[in-house]
Amino acid sequence: MTLKAEGDMVLGGETIALGQTLALLERIGTDRSLAGAAEALGLSYRTAWGRLQALEAALGQPLVVKTKGHGSVLTAFGAELRDALGTAMARLEVPLAEAGQVLQDRLARMLDAPKPALRLSASHDPLLMEWLAERTDPERRFEVTVAGSAVSVERLLAGGADLAGFHIGGLDGDAEPSPEPPFDQLFQPDGAFAVRALFRREQGFLLAAGNPLSIRSVADIATTRARFVNRQRGSGTRIWFDGLLRASGLPPTAIAGYGTEEFTHQAVAAVIASGAADAGMGVRAVADRFGLAFVPCGLETYYLGMRAGLAEDEGVTALVAGIRERSVRASGYQDGFA
Repeated sequence: MTLKAEGDMVLGGETIALGQTLALLERIGTDRSLAGAAEALGLSYRTAWGRLQALEAALGQPLVVKTKGHGSVLTAFGAELRDALGTAMARLEVPLAEAGQVLQDRLARMLDAPKPALRLSASHDPLLMEWLAERTDPERRFEVTVAGSAVSVERLLAGGADLAGFHIGGLDGDAEPSPEPPFDQLFQPDGAFAVRALFRREQGFLLAAGNPLSIRSVADIATTRARFVNRQRGSGTRIWFDGLLRASGLPPTAIAGYGTEEFTHQAVAAVIASGAADAGMGVRAVADRFGLAFVPCGLETYYLGMRAGLAEDEGVTALVAGIRERSVRASGYQDGFA
C-alpha cells in the first residue's frame, strides 16, 4: 500500500495542483526543454504550456525563460518554487509511509490475512542474513534487499523501505564518529525514527592465507601493490576504507584494484580465497569461514533503523533480540546492547 501527498493552492482565483506543478518544474529543470518535459510527463505541449502560463499569471512572476541554444530554463524564482514544493512534499513522505503501514496492517487484520512483509534494506552481514534465512515465523515476513549502508538509509528516509540495516565505524574502534548524512537524520530528537544497535563487529583487512605480503596497514597495500578488491560505493565498508586512505594521505589510484567492486563480505573473501586478489576489507567472521588472514582495523556498530511506529512490532523486536543473542556466540562479534 502506498499513500501519496497531493494538494492545491489557490492564487488569484486559479487553483494550482501542487503535484503537477512540482513535476513540471522538476522536468523543465532537468531536461531544459518544455517540450521534453511535456513528453516525459505524458502531456501535450499545449497542455504543459497552458499550465505554465496559468501558474505564471497567478504568481505574477516568470518561471521559465527561453535562451538561445540552451532551451527553456527555470528562472531564479522558478527554481526556488520548485525547491520549496519539493521540500514540502519530502517532509510528508515519512508520516505517509508510517500511516500506510498502519492502514495496511489494520486491513490485514480485518480480512484475517497475514501481516504484509516488512521491507528491509540492509548492508550485508553474515550473522543477519543467517538469522533471516533460518526464521520461519509466518506472522511477520521480511522482504530483504542487500544494499550499501547509505543507500539503505536513503530508502528508509524516502519511504522505499520499512527498515534499514547500516553500520558506522571509525578509524579508531573505540571512538565511533558522530553520524554523518544521511545517517544523522535517523538520530534526530524529533522521534520520527527509532534506531536499535544490534551488535559490534570487527572490521579489518581480509588477506590471503598466511598473509604472504605481510600487510599490516593500508600503506602496505599500496606499497606492495597488492591486488585489492573493494566494496561498492555507498557501503559502510567502502566509506571506512576511503577514510583510511585519507588518513594515510593516499589517493585511490595508489591502490591496485580500487575500482574492482563486490557487493558482499563473502564475495570479497571468495575472490581472495580463489587467488584472484590479495586483499580486501570485511569482517572477521568471513575471514574465519574462508580460511583467510585477518588484520583488524577496529570495531563498528551495526544498527537497525525504522520509523518510530515499528519499534514495538513483534517481528522487529524478535529480530533485534534474536540477532543480539546470536552475536554473543559468534566469532568477531560483540553484543553489549542488552
